[in-house]
Amino acid sequence: MKKDSIRNIAIIAHVDHGKTTLVDAMLDQSNIFSEHEHVGERVMDSMELEKERGITIMAKNTAVHYKDIKINIVDTPGHADFGGEVERSLNMVDGALLLVDSSEGPLPQTRFVVKKALEKKLPVILVINKIDRADARPDEVINEVYDLFIELDADDQQIDFPIIYTNAKLGMSKLSLDDDSENLEPLFNTIVESIPGPEVENEELTQFLITNLDYDNYVGRIAIGRIFNGKLESNKNYALCNEDGTTTNIKISVLYSFQGLQKTAVETMEAGDIAAIAGVDDVKIGDTISLADNPVALPRIKVDEPTISMIFYVNNGPFAGTEGKFLTSRHIKERLEKEVLGNIAIQVKATDRADAYEVAGRGELQMAILIETMRREGFEFMVSKPQVITKKEKNVLMEPVERMFVDVVEKHVGVITEIVAERKGKMVNLQNLGNGRVDLEFLITSRGLIGFRSKFQIETKGSGVMNTLFESFEPWYGPIPQRQSGALVSDRPGKTTTYASLSMVDRGELFVDVGTKVYAGMVVGERNRSGDLDINIVREKKLTNMRSSTSEATVVLRPPRPLSLDQAIEFIAEDELVEITPKSKRLRKMELDAVKRAIAKKKSKAEV
Repeated sequence: MKKDSIRNIAIIAHVDHGKTTLVDAMLDQSNIFSEHEHVGERVMDSMELEKERGITIMAKNTAVHYKDIKINIVDTPGHADFGGEVERSLNMVDGALLLVDSSEGPLPQTRFVVKKALEKKLPVILVINKIDRADARPDEVINEVYDLFIELDADDQQIDFPIIYTNAKLGMSKLSLDDDSENLEPLFNTIVESIPGPEVENEELTQFLITNLDYDNYVGRIAIGRIFNGKLESNKNYALCNEDGTTTNIKISVLYSFQGLQKTAVETMEAGDIAAIAGVDDVKIGDTISLADNPVALPRIKVDEPTISMIFYVNNGPFAGTEGKFLTSRHIKERLEKEVLGNIAIQVKATDRADAYEVAGRGELQMAILIETMRREGFEFMVSKPQVITKKEKNVLMEPVERMFVDVVEKHVGVITEIVAERKGKMVNLQNLGNGRVDLEFLITSRGLIGFRSKFQIETKGSGVMNTLFESFEPWYGPIPQRQSGALVSDRPGKTTTYASLSMVDRGELFVDVGTKVYAGMVVGERNRSGDLDINIVREKKLTNMRSSTSEATVVLRPPRPLSLDQAIEFIAEDELVEITPKSKRLRKMELDAVKRAIAKKKSKAEV
């Protein structure tokens, strides 16, 4: 049975192609907000980090009404590192809007999400956005999308997709570029006509698949998902089908329906709709809620395996506890376990140390977002250099390999190719666009990508664009050279001085400003040669009773290069950590004592 009164759609796009802006316009034109209600831009990006970085991190859903039809909209992340969010979101929908920039065309991250949508046999509507751009090339972009669909083995029905042209900022859509439409009515009509209503197989058997978790201070944990069969009623007993095959008796205390950005409490909801429930505590993503007397579980959500891992340590540095609220291993463990409940792409394992936990995820960006979120919540901890996750197949060690797409100025092609080759990467495609820029495609191990992004930005003077997608597991590539430069390490505690900083100009580049408090073993800069160098960065100029005509001359000190969290994670070596607090980011050696570091280095050389 098909429910014609409901449409469930996901909006998929590359980062910064206008996906969240289009959702804003759809909400606005469906009269969700009252006349006097002030609504900011990108209302679906509710997290601080999403607004700052301009990307969608967490999948979120909303609902609008068009005529007599309820349209549930899921706003999905556009970055492959948040693939877990994408995969669970696509379990809730019956179709997708593929949003593509009219100038940039389909980019690598678009490919990742489209592949997931096509694998689920979802019908797609192509939306060409930003048609007002001076460099818009809609016809070429449409051909590129056709090529992408053919490459991803789309079937004939999927390739025969409808096309809509939009300017999301102005809230305008057209069936052809010559139309004079000034609103989103053509888009809404196309959604209703091209995306089928949800299919319901069994009206008697209740099956509600949980795909997301939320929290409310009043009602506690909220489980969000889709009702595949039957119906849900508030204040009624059901069975929760757990991951291990067991069932638990539960009662739904509150049942919510989505309306715009709000959740509205209702008494009952039918199959095909997206709902939220409260009153169930021990619930996980992938669980099914079914009838109490005849529980039948739906297949659990499967996501791609993590490719990198990092160790989260309790902060044991000299400044530990001076800036953070949550410091202990118990605090960190509870926070990481909470993250796992709402993020199926993250895995947490105990280590042989009581103060350290191994956290595995999809990529450096996903890990950096988790670390930054914890930092803002008041946590204080340390993280190690990212390591790739390997596996054995028939006694052969396998490691993850990624496909890297690079867009650089023509003069930078040589140096980028050389750097990638040093990291065991191989070029598989080169396309000169004829406008001074070149598109390159490489296959490179995830190991080779660790620390590569910052080097790439330096070599391309910030003009290069790179994106990566997981390709496959392949046999171990052998040793790959990582950071060539050494670190400048403070050999004593104190405050950095202008005098000491000036003497380091010919030794390398500093990360810390004058007057910064440092401790012994803290990394304060990057050396311009290989090998670490212990330095006295707190030394003061000795005073004498002799006057000099030049002693008061103004000294111009080169400004330091402060590292962002992403850059710090990429920069550190195997024996270094990033110390994270709500107020600071510090780089340090694992072993703070210089003598012990020297002894360990001698031992490792002797063993080799």
